[in-house]
Amino acid sequence: MSTYVYGITARTHPAPPADLTGVGEPPGPVRVLTAGELAAVVSDAPEGLRPERRDLLAHQNVLAETGTAGCVLPLRFGNVAPDDAAVTHVLDERADHYLERLTALDGRVEYHVEAGHIEDAVLHRVMAENAEIRALAEADRRAGGGDHDDRLRLGELVVAAVRAQAVRDAAEVQARLAPAAAAVGAGPQSTGGLLDVSFLVARDAARDFLAAVEQARACHPHLTLHVDGPLPPYSFVEPGPAQPAADTETP
Repeated sequence: MSTYVYGITARTHPAPPADLTGVGEPPGPVRVLTAGELAAVVSDAPEGLRPERRDLLAHQNVLAETGTAGCVLPLRFGNVAPDDAAVTHVLDERADHYLERLTALDGRVEYHVEAGHIEDAVLHRVMAENAEIRALAEADRRAGGGDHDDRLRLGELVVAAVRAQAVRDAAEVQARLAPAAAAVGAGPQSTGGLLDVSFLVARDAARDFLAAVEQARACHPHLTLHVDGPLPPYSFVEPGPAQPAADTETP
């Protein structure tokens, strides 16, 4: 039978509760596989696994329960290996990487931040700050709406100004939040917003990070800011675009 993998821990990590169950219907019992200094939290993988609410919650619950005793490298929902031997082979093969990540992520959680424009508010801001757009809009108004070329020109200017504002806003928000984080990385998926970023935050610095979020909201009333967390540090298990947060300076 194939093996479903929830996360990776140190071999010395306390075992999960004996009655802990995971994905599947009925839920499969959770067990631990070991190789060298590492361990994997697994269960038997059910046939036809789909990202249904029941199984998504089961996956999260296993990580939460296991994480209460120490650092766990969380894997995203749906990681299935051919069998137990394939799992222990990967633990052996990538031992140095996983041990380094366990050390780097110990005591840290992830906050995922998405930002977007409030359309009316950002248009008002763009109009207020751009004299050319204001003048052209006023000329069109006096001309009863202006001709096609005038409206096209105004639309192009507004679109360009909003895009430029989005670039500035994304940089400013990230710069305000980064000093309270240990690292910054790409979020789980793109939402089409102006900012979709994950922050690695020490548990004991979470209050400072959330205070920085509130400060960013207050300074950018034309934005929506959505924060999800604390989460297991999904975005920081593998190497990638994550970078030390100290590389970003607050304006």
